[in-house]
Amino acid sequence: MSQVDELRATISPTPTSDIVVTYRGRTHRVLLKFEQFNATGSVKDRTAAGLLIAMDWQSRLTPGTVVVESTSGNLGLALSHLLSLVDCRLIAVIDPKTPAETARSLAAAGVEVIKVDTPDGHGGYLLTRLRTVAELCRANPDYRWSDQYSNQASPWIHRRTTGPEIADQAGPGLDAVYVAVSTGGTLAGVSAHLRDLDGAVRIVAVDSVGSLATGGAAGGRRLLTGIGSSQSSTFLGPGSYDQASAVADVDAIAMCRLFLADTAISMGGSSGCVLSACLRDLASDTPPRTPLCLCPDSGDKYASTVYDDAWLRRSGIADDVGHRIERLRADGLTFRNG
Repeated sequence: MSQVDELRATISPTPTSDIVVTYRGRTHRVLLKFEQFNATGSVKDRTAAGLLIAMDWQSRLTPGTVVVESTSGNLGLALSHLLSLVDCRLIAVIDPKTPAETARSLAAAGVEVIKVDTPDGHGGYLLTRLRTVAELCRANPDYRWSDQYSNQASPWIHRRTTGPEIADQAGPGLDAVYVAVSTGGTLAGVSAHLRDLDGAVRIVAVDSVGSLATGGAAGGRRLLTGIGSSQSSTFLGPGSYDQASAVADVDAIAMCRLFLADTAISMGGSSGCVLSACLRDLASDTPPRTPLCLCPDSGDKYASTVYDDAWLRRSGIADDVGHRIERLRADGLTFRNG
C-alpha cells in the first residue's frame, strides 16, 4: 500500500443520529453528524489526510520529514497521528486558548509544541501563530508547512468524503446544513458537493461573534477554539453558503451544557455554536424540515473549559451562561435522542 493509499484509508464514514428538539411549543427532528468518531476525535482527521496526501503528491513524505502547522488543537492531533504512520513528525504552534487536555495529548504523542502568547489584535492568536510558523520555516528550509489556511486539499477532501456522507445519510429530504467555520475548508468542500446535486439545500456558515472568518468585524476576545478566525477564509466565496450565522460564546456554552444534561452526550464548543444557529432557525416562521448539524468534535477535550464552572468564572461569563440556560429552559428547550 502506498503512503497516499494508507492515508486515504484512515477516513471512514462517521454516524448521523436523530435528535428531537422541543422549543417554544414546537417539536423538530434534527440530524447530528458526529465527527468525534474519526480516529483522533474530530473532523480535522479528514482535513489532515487531505493536506498530507497533497503534500505527498507534491513531494514525497520521506521518513524524518518535519511538518509545521499552526493549530488550535484538533488538526495537530490529527496530523501527528497520520505523520506517525509514515515515520514523520510534527511541530505544532498553539496558543493559550488551546485546551490543556489537547496540549497534553500533543506532547504525549511526541509532538514538539511551541506556544505563543501574544494576542494578534483580532480577538485571538492566529496571526501570531502564523508569523511563528513562517519564522520556523525560514530558519529551517527542510521544514514543510501543511498550510490548512489556503491549501486547496482541505476543501477537496471534504468534497470527496464529508459532503457525500451528509447527502447519503440525510437523504432527499435534507433542506439545511449547518457547518462551523474556522479556516472554511470543511464548509467549502461540503458546499461544493451539495451544490453539485440540486442546489436545494440551504447552507449555513456558523461563525463566532467577533470572528473575521465569514467577513464580520473583529469584536474583542473569543474564548472558544475550533471556530472563528482572526482573518477571512480564503476558501469561501459568494456561492459557498446561503447565510452566515454568528454565535456568541455564552450561547454555545449554554447549548453544550443543556445538551449534555438532556442526552448524556457532550459536545465541543463549535458543536454548541452549530446547534445554536440551527435552533435560531427552528424558532423562525419558516423552520427547516430536515436540518443537519455537522458536529466537529465531542466535549472530551473541554472538561477544563466549556464544562468547568471555575473556568467560566475566571472568564467572567458564568452568570451570563447561567442566565442563558434559564431563558432557554423557560422557552421550553429540551433535547432527546430520536
